[in-house]
Amino acid sequence: MLTKSLEHLTEVLYILLAIKSYKGVGRFVFLNFLIVLIAFYPQQSFSQTNGALIHKNGIEYTDILPTHHFGIFSSRIQQRFSIRPPLKGSLQISVSSGNTFHPFVEAYLPKNTDTRNRLRQTVWYNRQFAFVDRESTPAEHISILADAIIKSFNFNYIFRLNPKNELGIEARGYLITNGRFPFSFFTNDETIEWFHSNVAGGEDPFGRKFYGQNQANIDYEDRNGRRVGLDNGDFIFGGLIFRHIHYPQISFLEKKNVHLNLGSQLGLNTSKENASIDVGITANLIKTWKFNSGNLFNIGIGSGLLKKNLLNFDEVVDFGNSAFLGSFGATLEFTKVTQQNNYHAFGLHYRLQSSYNKKKEQEYYKLSGDWQAVSAGWHNGLSTLYSELSAWSFIYTYAFKSYKISMYVSEDLTVHNAPDLQTGISLAFNFN
Repeated sequence: MLTKSLEHLTEVLYILLAIKSYKGVGRFVFLNFLIVLIAFYPQQSFSQTNGALIHKNGIEYTDILPTHHFGIFSSRIQQRFSIRPPLKGSLQISVSSGNTFHPFVEAYLPKNTDTRNRLRQTVWYNRQFAFVDRESTPAEHISILADAIIKSFNFNYIFRLNPKNELGIEARGYLITNGRFPFSFFTNDETIEWFHSNVAGGEDPFGRKFYGQNQANIDYEDRNGRRVGLDNGDFIFGGLIFRHIHYPQISFLEKKNVHLNLGSQLGLNTSKENASIDVGITANLIKTWKFNSGNLFNIGIGSGLLKKNLLNFDEVVDFGNSAFLGSFGATLEFTKVTQQNNYHAFGLHYRLQSSYNKKKEQEYYKLSGDWQAVSAGWHNGLSTLYSELSAWSFIYTYAFKSYKISMYVSEDLTVHNAPDLQTGISLAFNFN
């Protein structure tokens, strides 16, 4: 009865949320089309050596969600490219570290229609709007400063219901740090600025040296006047995610070594800034090529949709006025089996997320910041809230029969500092 109810819940959530739309949805419709297309890609596989990979479940999973200064307050969607429930259960413990840097910037969003139309006629960095007060120049005001190494701690336990269904519970917490050696060896300001000065990027392209390295300060005021203030050593318990994944057995797909999973999740956000409930859905396809040697090549592609703040328990901070967050993920993975029946897995993952704020506000907002001191990215703290966020991740996993260790590095190639560079490590145990 419980399993059937959960299957129905997944189907209902998926249908209801998929009906919803937002501007820019065409991008995600196209990506969903790719999910269907890959299922019918011609099969080219060879026989598999059975014993070596009996404990491998699709594409390796670890917590690679960006440590975004808005994202840490919500239960975001992360693609899972597994092909079945665990044989009994699994526990994964993950630690990540990401560097984010946004100098102080503020935005004014005029409420007057004529003023908005006038600003629409001018490129965003040349717009003129002199805010006096809310009565004579009515406008919403937003400001943000984000400079920190954000460390995430993730505990994810998954257990099997039956051959088609699994349940999972995930706990997440975040620590705000200044990133000094040796606790953030790769992601601290000094390492990143050494790379910019000596390898690529140029001297202090975003102003970390100008404003001071190894700082820890997040100060955000939303359009309603509610504030977030975080300093070095502050810890946030983000909350819990309850996740159900259903694995439909579709024979014509499985004959092509293609597997589908459908997920639904309920996120309980527990921070004082955003005590709320989110709900989300995911759909993922995994295609496998099997070789005589026992090695594998996998492709995973999937998308998801999150309804933020379905229910608020108190007055919450506005972490973006887009009601929905769409996400897309794609992974390529090659698995090499060892003589001891262990394996190495090398994965390349791409993640795309829709904007936190409604894009139409870009047409008339007025941004103000220290653009003379920092020529590049002075506006990123606010402008990137109106654009899609993406990241590329390289993931390496070494697996034994009952446990495995994964390491990854992620880079924001769009240079949005959301975050700039992120690294992580995880340890997973299979109770099989």
